[in-house]
Amino acid sequence: MENYKIILFLCNWGAHTAYQALQDQGYRIPPEISMVRIPCTGRISKALLFKAFEMGADGVALVGCKPGTCRYGVGTNNAANFTEDTREILALLGLDKDRLQLATFLPDEVDGLRNFIEMFCDGIRSFGKSSIVPTHKEPAKEDRGVGSLAEILSVHNAYGCQDCGKCTSSCSLALTGKQFSPRAIAGALIAGDMNAKEIKEDIWACLTCGFCYDRCPSGVNFPDFICDIRALIKNKEDGDAHQAHGGFFQSLMRSMTSKDLVTDRWSQLPKDVKVDDKSKILFFGGCAPYFDKFFRIHLGVKTTDVLIDSLRLMNFFDITPAVMNAERCCGHDLLWSGDRENFLKLARLNVAKISEMGIEEVVTACPECYRTLALDYKRFGIEIDFKVTHMYEFLEQEIDKGAVAFNPMENPVTFQDSCRLNSFENLKDLPRKLIKRISPDQFEEMKDYKDVSMCCGSSAWTGCDAYSKAMQVKRLRQARETGSNRMITSCPKCQIHLQCAMEDPLLGDELKMETVDLTSVIRQTIRWE
Repeated sequence: MENYKIILFLCNWGAHTAYQALQDQGYRIPPEISMVRIPCTGRISKALLFKAFEMGADGVALVGCKPGTCRYGVGTNNAANFTEDTREILALLGLDKDRLQLATFLPDEVDGLRNFIEMFCDGIRSFGKSSIVPTHKEPAKEDRGVGSLAEILSVHNAYGCQDCGKCTSSCSLALTGKQFSPRAIAGALIAGDMNAKEIKEDIWACLTCGFCYDRCPSGVNFPDFICDIRALIKNKEDGDAHQAHGGFFQSLMRSMTSKDLVTDRWSQLPKDVKVDDKSKILFFGGCAPYFDKFFRIHLGVKTTDVLIDSLRLMNFFDITPAVMNAERCCGHDLLWSGDRENFLKLARLNVAKISEMGIEEVVTACPECYRTLALDYKRFGIEIDFKVTHMYEFLEQEIDKGAVAFNPMENPVTFQDSCRLNSFENLKDLPRKLIKRISPDQFEEMKDYKDVSMCCGSSAWTGCDAYSKAMQVKRLRQARETGSNRMITSCPKCQIHLQCAMEDPLLGDELKMETVDLTSVIRQTIRWE
């Protein structure tokens, strides 16, 4: 007999009164249920709802007050939105979204609550056990690829720091006024002071954008250094307090390390998009669909459009790629937030599946997926037997063959660099080259661009704070100063973070402008001559 685990989040007000009355009547609560009493259903965020599944729940019920009776006013409405978004994300993961349900009751609706509990438990039993295997903390393993502090300092030549300050004086975060210094972090680690502020706090604030690496006279690769130190800290302690959105995305990505999980990422493709599961070219999409579900209410982002436009462009050039029906995250955010072990699990699963499909080339439009697949897998000993190509490389190669023209853009545009693409010499100029192919006269650079371009303010869903927002506001002001009302981006997270800053209730229209990915711009304007 299967041992099911069902979490019942129960509001402390009307719903709990009905639950208590049910027990007073002698009703035996099903043994699968673990009840968690909460102040209001609106306080149970998407991160908490999903965390229950990551920790092994087969079903989660959020039970609260009827609309209009919430003691906190908007609790029931918030709960409905949080539940719906999380249900859609469960569906993308290949789990039945009815494993998560919201139900509301008045204090005297005892029979209704009993019926709901019984129907919900029956439903979970019919679905069977969840395919998400809980990720338990275990002692450090050698295959996590995490060395000792001394080894990390030596490998990255941190002892070569000249204390010149060029890193700090060029750091976008430090220039916003945050007391943050790469050389101070290096100094504290060399001194072995793991409890210093620079380690406990600032190690998670670093944007890993690479400015400091470009300017360091000793060639200290600070982003990779930070990556390894975060993994070292993560091995020794939890280290999750720094994560944005309650750690939702890290939790989501850890769940994808479950071998039996079969995601449902590509079943809703538009009919005009052609894919071929026999193709030797794979399009790797990334996590955009999860982002769109998570930010549906707050930002209304549509980063999934980038994936669809990428596939349409490949079809335009007579390429019918394969897609991985059970595609998982590449692992970028786990790697850069210190979870080396689960990053390696994802990497091995992805490479095994891609190899099993007989893929010779992987094309991706996501800068983070590109870096992770092309560089970081091999950096951590995961050998790949396929070529990795960024969508801009593919487009430039095809467009350069000729017979292609563009409908020019009517309004001025500017461009936001991706930190990850800027770290590749062969890629940093490609976006501008492509934009100028479309409308050279309508393109205006911001004050800081390319090698001195500002980060969008957050990396790997870590370290988001008031200084991050200050960076985003500064960047949007630079964009508006160009006279453009349209910002072209090359990374879905740049769109998300900058659109979030545009929601500032005080600055209002001063920051508002359209954001659109370059891939989508090309798809909208390209034509055969």
